[in-house]
Amino acid sequence: MHDQPTIPGRRGFMRQVAGTALLGTALAACTSTANHGDNAGNVGPLRFAHGVASGDPLSDRVILWTRVTPGQDNGGGDIAVRWQLATDAAMRSVVASGSVTTSAHQDYTVKVDAAGLLPGHVYHYQFESGAAKSTVGRTRTLPRADVRQVKLAVFSCSNYPFGFFNVYADAALQGDIDAALHLGDYIYEYESSGYGAEQGKQLDRVSEPRDVLLRLEDYRRRYAQYRSDADLQAVHAAMPFIAVWDDHEIADDTWRDGSLDHKTSAYGPFKLRKLAAATAYHEWMPIRTPDPSALDKIYRSFDFGGIVSLHMLDTRVIGRDQQLMMSSYFDANQQFDEARYRSDLYSPRRQMIGAEQMAWLDLQVEQSTARWQMLGQQVLMARMEHPQAVVLGECSSTDYVAAKRRAAVDPAGVTDRERRWLASPSLPCYLDSWDGYQSERERLFAIMERHRKNVVVLAGDTHNAWASDLLDASGRQVGVEFATPGVTSPGMEGGHRGRNPDDVAAMMTDMIAPLYYAETSKRGYLVVTASHEQVRCDFRFVDTVQKHEYTAAVERSLRTLAGPGNRKLEECPAV
Repeated sequence: MHDQPTIPGRRGFMRQVAGTALLGTALAACTSTANHGDNAGNVGPLRFAHGVASGDPLSDRVILWTRVTPGQDNGGGDIAVRWQLATDAAMRSVVASGSVTTSAHQDYTVKVDAAGLLPGHVYHYQFESGAAKSTVGRTRTLPRADVRQVKLAVFSCSNYPFGFFNVYADAALQGDIDAALHLGDYIYEYESSGYGAEQGKQLDRVSEPRDVLLRLEDYRRRYAQYRSDADLQAVHAAMPFIAVWDDHEIADDTWRDGSLDHKTSAYGPFKLRKLAAATAYHEWMPIRTPDPSALDKIYRSFDFGGIVSLHMLDTRVIGRDQQLMMSSYFDANQQFDEARYRSDLYSPRRQMIGAEQMAWLDLQVEQSTARWQMLGQQVLMARMEHPQAVVLGECSSTDYVAAKRRAAVDPAGVTDRERRWLASPSLPCYLDSWDGYQSERERLFAIMERHRKNVVVLAGDTHNAWASDLLDASGRQVGVEFATPGVTSPGMEGGHRGRNPDDVAAMMTDMIAPLYYAETSKRGYLVVTASHEQVRCDFRFVDTVQKHEYTAAVERSLRTLAGPGNRKLEECPAV
C-alpha cells in the first residue's frame, strides 16, 4: 500500500517531484530592522526611511511613491509632502511638481499620479518634507509610437529570511530596463518561527512582526521591514514597477474565500484578513488602484507602443475557486478514484480568474494592435502533468525517467513492470496552478486562438526557472511560457541534496512533455526583450543569496518568433 498523496502549494509541488514516491556586488548591506518608524518612539527627525518607488507607467503619467517616517515632534498629525519630477538626475529641470498630505490613516505612505508627461521619456523624481529630502528615483513613461524593443525585468518570490536581495541589487545595475514586473510573493506572511526561520536567524533577517500576519498593522510592519532593505530600495529607485500579488501577500494558497492555513476559529473571518492585506498592498506598492471601492480588483493592461500589450492578471484572489486536494480522491482502502478526480478537475464550472476578468481580457486582446500579447500572472499556465505511475507512488520520478531513457535505446531491456509505468497516462497534480483549472485555461487559450495573437505568458510562484510550450487540450501550440526563479525563496534543491542540479533538471524535462527548460537550484530573474521579430528571455542567476558579495550571469537564453507556426520555444542564435 502506498502513502496517500497530499500536495498543497508550491512547496508540495517541489516535494512531489523530489524523486521519492511522489512527485556583481550588492549595492549596500541590507538591514533586518523592522522599526516602523512611527511605532518606535518617533526617535529623531522626520525622514524618508523606506526609499522611493514608481509604478504603473502609462504614456502620459506614472505613480510616484514614498513613505514618511514621522519625527518625534509630529504629534500624530498630517504631514505635508512636496514632490518634484524633472528631466535630469540633479533635479534642475523640473517639469511637474505638487504637494500632498499623508497621515497615519494611510500609514504615512504617499502616492502621486504624476500626469502631463511625454511618452517614452525618462524622468527623475524626489520628495521633500520640512528639511528632509528623499533619494532621487528614476522612472520612464510608456512609448506611444512604435519602438525598436521593450525590455522587462521579471521577479517573484522574495522571502526576506531566506537570503539577501542580491537579485534586486543586480537588476538595479542594468541601465536599459523599461520596467520591472513583480509577479507576486513580494512579502511572505509567515510567523518568524515558521517557514525560513532558521535561515533568518543565521542571516539576522528574522521576520517582523513575530506572529503570523492577520491585521492591517501586521501587514504594514512586514512591508516596512522589506522596504527597509537597501537593495529593494535600489531597484525601486532605478525603474518603474508593474506588480500583482500572489498568495503570500495574504496567506498560503489563497483562493477567493479562504486559504490553506487560515483557521477561522483562531484567526477570525478570512474576508477581514484579505481586506487588511489588500489595504496594506495598495498603501505600500506603487500601484494605480483601478477601483478604490474594490481593492481586490487589480487586473489591468499596459501598452508598450506597437510591440507589447501587457495584461496583468489576478489568478489568485478575485475569481479563484478553492483548490482541489488529491487526497480527497482516495477511498478507505487507499484506492484512487481517477474518474471522479478527472471529472472534477475538468469541470467547466471551475474558475481561476472568473467570468468578469475573462471577458475583460477578451476585449483587451481583441482591441490590441500590438505584435505580442504578454500575460503577467502568478502561477504556471503550462501543463506540468506527471506520469500517473509517479503521482500514485508506483515508482519514483527517478526510476520512471531511467526506464524511459533505457526504452529509447534498448526496448528489450525494459521489464514488464517498467512498461506499465511508461504506458500510464499523465495526470495533473499541481492543483494550485492552471493544471487545477483545466476548462478555464482552455477558455483563455481559445481567446488567443480566436484573435490569432502571438502569446507569451510570464509566471512566478514555484521558486524555480521554467520554459514551456503552451499546448491546448487538443495539442495545438498556443504560445510559450517563461517562469522566473525566486529572488530568495528556495527551489527544488532541498529535495535533491547531493544530487547534480543538471540531472534534476533533465529528469523534469524528460518527464514533462511540454517542458523545454528547467533550472531548479538557483535564484535569479528574467530579462525579457520583445521586438517585432521575437521575444527573447535571458535567465539571469546570482551565485548566492547567503552573503552580500555575489556574481551574476545569464545562463540560458531562449526565444519565440511571431506568426503562426512559429509560436514555440527555440534556442537563441549565438551572437
